[in-house]
Amino acid sequence: MARVMAVSFTRYGRLYYLDAGDEAYTVGEKVLVPTESGPEVAECVWAPEYVSDVDFGELPRCAGRAEQAQLDRDAANRQRRAEAKVVAKRLIKRHDLPMKVMGVDYLDHGKDFDELIFIYFTAPHRVDFRGLVSDLARALRARIDLRQIGSRDGAKLVGGLGSCGRELCCATFLTGFEPVSLRMAKLQDLPANPLRISGACGRLMCCLKFEHPLYLDFAQSAPAVGSQVSTPAGDGTVIAHQVPADAVVVRVKGAGVQVCAKADVCPSRAAYNQRSPRNAQAAG
Repeated sequence: MARVMAVSFTRYGRLYYLDAGDEAYTVGEKVLVPTESGPEVAECVWAPEYVSDVDFGELPRCAGRAEQAQLDRDAANRQRRAEAKVVAKRLIKRHDLPMKVMGVDYLDHGKDFDELIFIYFTAPHRVDFRGLVSDLARALRARIDLRQIGSRDGAKLVGGLGSCGRELCCATFLTGFEPVSLRMAKLQDLPANPLRISGACGRLMCCLKFEHPLYLDFAQSAPAVGSQVSTPAGDGTVIAHQVPADAVVVRVKGAGVQVCAKADVCPSRAAYNQRSPRNAQAAG
């Protein structure tokens, strides 16, 4: 049984899970997270608690509470990133390049020009930014690394709200992007309208992918649309599925449209196969 806590480097940003050890951290407390470039300051957003039913794998150990000197260094680094972003936008406009700055990362290695600034940007095509890099290096007195990223990675860096009203999945808990197809949207009874099934990045929503198995399982165990079923209100025809509610919509003779739990119209797989031999063959 592990004692797990969750931290975030930015407010409402992606969660990172740590082994809390024996320390008692509280929500909102600044702690140190081990990274490749050394301990970094993050905020505790989930107090440590024992977790036994979730496999988090090998978690890094929290490096303790952040001291004032580390908090001051973190604040200075944030200021440096904000300055670099403003300068990059101004110089991109001056060079008239079709680039959009999505995020800035900063590594402090010491004196001037020992600092390394990563600038992530999106563009409709490959961009010749050699002149821009020279101007950025002189203006920021640091080494510059410009990296072009895709629209999904851009949305992950910027964050925001999805059509569901919640924080973007890619900016909170998703660790990678998987292919999403229009067939997944059709299985989930969503309209083939790009405005309805696209995320903030302009691509198909990632939630279509990780919700897809739920709809597959439901389709394999529930009566198909058009099937004749027996309900507590009488016999009827299935006209729709309500997967999140684990229910089906049935038009019952003499009783109108009824929303019935899947278990009420399909108490067992064997009974369903008897009513629908074609599905029994598919299951076999």
